[in-house]
Amino acid sequence: MSEPSLASALKEQHQAFMARDHGIQRDILETLKKTIIAPQVTVITGLRRVGKSTLLAQIAKKYLKNNFYFVNFEDERLINFQVQDFDLLHETLISLFGKKKIFLFDEIQNVPGWERFVRRLHDQGYKFIVTGSNASLLSQELGTRLTGRSIRVELFPFSFQEYLRFKKIKAPNSKVLTTKQRGHLRKYANDYLLFGGIPDALKYKQLEIHKTLYDDVLYRDIATRYKLDSTKNLKELSFYLISNISNLISFNKLKQLLKLGSVNTIKSYIDYLENSWLFFVLNKYAYSVKEQQIAAKKIYSIDTGLTNSIGFDFSQNKGKLMENIVYLQLRKKYQHIYYYRTVQGYEVDFFLPKDNTFIQVSQHLNSKETQERETRSIIAATQEQGKAKNLIIITESEKSTITKNDLQIKIIPLYQWLLEI
Repeated sequence: MSEPSLASALKEQHQAFMARDHGIQRDILETLKKTIIAPQVTVITGLRRVGKSTLLAQIAKKYLKNNFYFVNFEDERLINFQVQDFDLLHETLISLFGKKKIFLFDEIQNVPGWERFVRRLHDQGYKFIVTGSNASLLSQELGTRLTGRSIRVELFPFSFQEYLRFKKIKAPNSKVLTTKQRGHLRKYANDYLLFGGIPDALKYKQLEIHKTLYDDVLYRDIATRYKLDSTKNLKELSFYLISNISNLISFNKLKQLLKLGSVNTIKSYIDYLENSWLFFVLNKYAYSVKEQQIAAKKIYSIDTGLTNSIGFDFSQNKGKLMENIVYLQLRKKYQHIYYYRTVQGYEVDFFLPKDNTFIQVSQHLNSKETQERETRSIIAATQEQGKAKNLIIITESEKSTITKNDLQIKIIPLYQWLLEI
């Protein structure tokens, strides 16, 4: 790569980065301070267009005082950039902006072997903050070359609180809500379920942001990266999954239903989809790792707005969307999340062993049959587990406390739970 063309690209990138719209402040920004000042490489991973570049700009403004270089490796002018070009890159950055100690590398996974340069300069005392859209590649590279030198941060689409800030809505005190406030929050939560939290999709509703994003992940992040000869099977599997979020899936049944070759093919494709941040797979809680592996999984989407745009007629299935939103919020806070199935076959949506918490999601509890079904499952699981202390049923709007078998179950509206967790 020639120095003049590299210098031109880097100068334009810097100007665009400094003029970038910082958007709404992300929830994670305040908690990143310790990570930013720590010497380890900070690795920010997440779906394409979820706001990683904007978060970098917020980090730079809040913490770095212009003492940084910025390079975007998604720029088509750097498409042929190789690991051996990093010394020229560093030299060019110094010539343009002077000597600085912090590098911001955006979409770093586009440069094979990037971690070698990062490790060498990190050992010389430089700080790196890098972003990437492929969890698998980053974890492999971090594991092989940057062991003990990196801290990983996950960035998700907007939370409900971030969604409200984006809409310029001030969230009220969820502990003391008027009837009017409850009605408004219920509407905002329903809109959040429908439209999701991908920033550009909310900002430019007239554009097909979700479809473009979805296609980019399938073709650029998966088919190209994993050298798939055909995308037909991948597309069929992905469409089936996004049309069946919050449902149980079986690798064997998927193989039979979609006629996609072997179970190993199904597993590999789902791994690719997970690593590219389109889906999450939830295991059944079991003491045996083998039982966890062979049991049916539950599938969740990275964003309910994406699900509604791409999946088959999903917008009416509000209970499934609510469950997906609950999973995403839990995923940000807890490392170990499971679904629970009792020996009688009763299922509870989420079990958090660390907090001894069971969470059930039900759109309504407005019939005796529904309330009996949901409370029966959570009570049976609690009695079987023997140590759960927090029992929660999340609904669209109902709020109360139920006492059964000397157990208290808290019923809470989704909007309140999202504001309080």
